[in-house]
Amino acid sequence: MTPENILVVAALYKFVSLPDYIELQPPLLSFCQEQGIKGTILLAKEGINGTIAGSRQAIDAVLAFLRGDTRLADLEHKESYTDTPPFERMKVRLKREIVTLGILEVDPNEKVGTYVNPQEWNDLISDPQVIVIDTRNDYEVSIGTFKRAENPQTQIFRKFPEYVSKNLDPKKDKKVALFCTGGIRCEKASSYMMTQGFEEVYHLKGGILKYLEEVPSEESLWEGECFVFDERVTVRHGFEEGSYELCFCCGHPIAEDDKTLPKYEEGISCPHCFDSLTKEKRVRQQEKWKQYRLNKLTVNSKETDH
Repeated sequence: MTPENILVVAALYKFVSLPDYIELQPPLLSFCQEQGIKGTILLAKEGINGTIAGSRQAIDAVLAFLRGDTRLADLEHKESYTDTPPFERMKVRLKREIVTLGILEVDPNEKVGTYVNPQEWNDLISDPQVIVIDTRNDYEVSIGTFKRAENPQTQIFRKFPEYVSKNLDPKKDKKVALFCTGGIRCEKASSYMMTQGFEEVYHLKGGILKYLEEVPSEESLWEGECFVFDERVTVRHGFEEGSYELCFCCGHPIAEDDKTLPKYEEGISCPHCFDSLTKEKRVRQQEKWKQYRLNKLTVNSKETDH
């Protein structure tokens, strides 16, 4: 990546009471568009959540604009860098929740678990009395997770309350440690568990990404790679790009080993979608892959000409 074409990707969220969130949408969208920012920001009564990309100057301007609201003055964000635009347009969406649990009564602004810094996380999850739970979706957990972590095997975050009711008991499970990619899901999950009577609920501040950024690999209790929602697909310690890529057909992360299996065909199918691919779907997918490759060749040809 050369300095002139590096884009900053900023991921941000904050649970904070925003009763006027509807009124905040138009000026925020307008300002982001003026700065040439692309990405998505969600606004709800419970707070803000989003990922945006743009030049260094533009990202700094948008963050300053947001922090100009006293309620967002301490808004934290995480950065990564790319030379390929990860988003096509700018959207500011109004939502009921900034991360969907499906229980509107759960509000991290009113009740939340205990934050644990990355440097203290190893000691906590090494305690045999602590139940360690990965609050992410099943496909994310399969790529990498912490030692001793339980996989709730949920396909969507909405299923987390069902997992808790069937597998955990506040009278028996006294200490619970939760984690997720960037901190937002486990923060809400901790709030939910406390409403269910769990007294000692801890969650990793800044999520897995902050842990991989700050904890040396030789001291790490993380195993595997971490799925991220951008063009890198997965990352390792120090934000080094991982080894996974996305299936062009279904979007599921695929490892190098997956490509050696009979059900993998580049651009057409992978082991995760092969069985659901009808003859009609296969024909459509073959055409999509053909058009994608033609478009890519055209773009590469234009770049070469310049």
